[in-house]
Amino acid sequence: MTDSTSHLQTLWLCETVRLREEHTGQLEDSEACRKARGSQGSLAERLQVRGLFLAKRDGLITALQHWLQGAKFALWLLIFSAILSGVVLAKTALSGNSEAINIFWALSGLIGLNLLSLLAWCLGMIFAKQTSSPLSHLWLWLSNKLARDAKAAQLAPALLVLLQRHNLLRWGLGRLLHGWWLITLSSALVSLIALLATRRYGFVWESTIVASDSFVLLVHYLGIPAAWLGFSVPSSELIQQSSLHALAGEPARQVWASWLLGTLLIYGVLPRLVCSLLCEWRWRRGVKHLTFNADDPVWQPLHERVQPSSERLGVVDAAPSALHHTTAGSQLAGHAAVLLAIELDDSISWPPEHLTSEHPANVLDAGMIDTREQRRHMLDQLSAHPPARLLIACNPQRSADRGTLHLIAELSRTATQTRVWLLDIDAPQERLTNWQEQLDELKIVHSRTAPWAWLEQEPEKEVGAS
Repeated sequence: MTDSTSHLQTLWLCETVRLREEHTGQLEDSEACRKARGSQGSLAERLQVRGLFLAKRDGLITALQHWLQGAKFALWLLIFSAILSGVVLAKTALSGNSEAINIFWALSGLIGLNLLSLLAWCLGMIFAKQTSSPLSHLWLWLSNKLARDAKAAQLAPALLVLLQRHNLLRWGLGRLLHGWWLITLSSALVSLIALLATRRYGFVWESTIVASDSFVLLVHYLGIPAAWLGFSVPSSELIQQSSLHALAGEPARQVWASWLLGTLLIYGVLPRLVCSLLCEWRWRRGVKHLTFNADDPVWQPLHERVQPSSERLGVVDAAPSALHHTTAGSQLAGHAAVLLAIELDDSISWPPEHLTSEHPANVLDAGMIDTREQRRHMLDQLSAHPPARLLIACNPQRSADRGTLHLIAELSRTATQTRVWLLDIDAPQERLTNWQEQLDELKIVHSRTAPWAWLEQEPEKEVGAS
């Protein structure tokens, strides 16, 4: 992926999260907002941090990869359909009596529908605010179906909203539409050359209401641009004679065949090539300059959550010198290791005797978390001052409920290394086994004895270990 593409995907995921919250209500985002506030970036950067965190947590990043895989497969299906359509277009144009192919119907069959589609696209670009096509809807539908991920269904609407907001939707869909027609007409041109090279065709023109002089002028003027590229243009006498019957001479057949190929190239392939290049240029230019506009009204409800008003006004409190704790005598933050406990009973003495007797200089006792307020303050402090090593003490006599495990997971994401100390006290074997299984699922190292040697290692050893 290029940087511009990854930036587009970042905005895409944020927009997906926003649309999801718009339809289902605000997600639980306390940890996401905490990380956003801790990033110390601009308002736009904080909103992106929040959006990416929620996208990763809720599986949208994986769903995006599945959707992109489905989109690529759908694109290959469209390319195959374009090649097949080009072959059918050429064979249909030269179908019927090979000795008397109506040159007008052959030309109309080759470029008529293409010109109508091109005209509709041009009118849509001029008069319509939104540009779409059945082909684009088909591709999006196929992408969703082939993704095989229920969460991927939210991605396509978010992509359309994002591109429309930045005026890129018409250019993105234009790339798809003109690319499909370019492949179709190129395939038709190659197929037409193959048919004309392997079979003998005679060409005539017939009309009840169009005079021969008018048809001569029409053929002449249509063929002028092709003549600049070296294609043949029938003379007036040849056109007049072709109105009566197909000429048997090889030169006449070759002139009409060259004129037909030239008009297909000039009025079919080249316009689509120019439009494809235009859309590609505008698309790449637009994606390169994509920005996250935090001042857009759709993001207003989230401003206060990721950047409080006092901070935006420049009244920022000084960083606290101590981690929040509940135990008297805890020391200041700034050390490489942190020890804390979660919901210990009153019968359990805390802090441990090892910590109070030896007073290791590089270990901070952050106290004990019992309440929701203590939990919030602790997470804020650890996010602002991430420790290199974090040891979490838990009471195995308590059940490993979802809330406790979620807190342990949040705490572990604030530290470089995390271990859990299941206190060496009597506990039911079934409950202890449940603790161990749940911590294994979280991929967090745990033990029944306190890993003091790991927690108290010197800074230089810590750097070497990392």
